[in-house]
Amino acid sequence: MTSWKPEFKVGGDWCGNAQRFATEKEALATAMARFERWTIPSDYRATRSEDPVNYKRSNGQDRSL
Repeated sequence: MTSWKPEFKVGGDWCGNAQRFATEKEALATAMARFERWTIPSDYRATRSEDPVNYKRSNGQDRSL
């Protein structure tokens, strides 16, 4: 099963964390929310992952599954 992970561009490199979402929309929403608060990243995106889904975004918050 494919999941989606939020990633951030920092110093020219893309990096992320262990969060994996069921949809690209969820991963982009959490990436955008963090991007708006953080000052170091220059960009954000959502990319596919083969890792299992372990988070859900609901009502503007991330929940661990």
